[in-house]
Amino acid sequence: MELLIGSHVSFNKDKQLLGCVKETLEYGGNTFMFYTGAPQNTRRGIIHDELTMEAYQLMKEHYMLLEKVVVHAPYIVNLASNKNFDFAVTFLQQEIERCNQLGIKKIVLHPGSAVDLPRNIAINNIIRGLNLVLDNNYDIMILLETMAGKGTEVGKTIEEIKEIIDGVKFKDKIGVCLDTCHISDAGYDISVFDKILEEFDEIIGLDKLGCVHINDSKNEKGAHKDRHENIGFGTLGFDNLLKIIYHEKLEGIPKILETPYVTKDDNSKERLYPPYKFEIDMIKKKEFNENLVQNIRNYYEKKL
Repeated sequence: MELLIGSHVSFNKDKQLLGCVKETLEYGGNTFMFYTGAPQNTRRGIIHDELTMEAYQLMKEHYMLLEKVVVHAPYIVNLASNKNFDFAVTFLQQEIERCNQLGIKKIVLHPGSAVDLPRNIAINNIIRGLNLVLDNNYDIMILLETMAGKGTEVGKTIEEIKEIIDGVKFKDKIGVCLDTCHISDAGYDISVFDKILEEFDEIIGLDKLGCVHINDSKNEKGAHKDRHENIGFGTLGFDNLLKIIYHEKLEGIPKILETPYVTKDDNSKERLYPPYKFEIDMIKKKEFNENLVQNIRNYYEKKL
């Protein structure tokens, strides 16, 4: 099967989509995910179409498919809560417009956190918000991300995601992004991933699965903490993640790494070096590299 693998990359004001493509190629990926601006605030720059066209050309030269590229909606969008609901809808609508300008077809969205609301009301808010933002002529699908269940997060079970999807009018514009760290932290056992896929297919349908986030976890199954770990260095393990990445039922679905940056040394807390080039290499070779962290440090320190 053809491997469709990439990572989170940076979309900055100077290079924009072109910079995303170049970074992806440096890592050895053939797809990618990005935020159109900082995920923690509302500041957004003007999209320059000339940079977008350059990105398209570079993607064409390297056989990268635009329809497999994913945008992640900003964290500050919370459709579940009554507080700032109108802002969340408006800002998400603006993100959809930016994606349309860039030609992106898929937006990953955290369903939201209930905060102080009963869960059923929070879910109804999410449904109402999605029906507002999807009422447009854009060919864009929102992918609801499976969540770890930290705090009052909605979407920690397949059933909750299904409940939201059932309430959305625009069925052709709603799908799912499955996150390996999140589903484990939520209580699913990824060592029996076939059973998870069977459950997903029975409840939602595999045709709704539009993206997979490939992350190891720092936590044991069911911890509800959402702390990502580098591939093979967490509780999920390299072999389990490799089986997911190369699963025949997930062929053609983009797999995106969101693993932690590597620090300068073991005593440092500063996140400096992206691991993706080396993790993608491990995945392609299907061989675990126990010296991953040091190899990453050596590589980037030589470049400085």
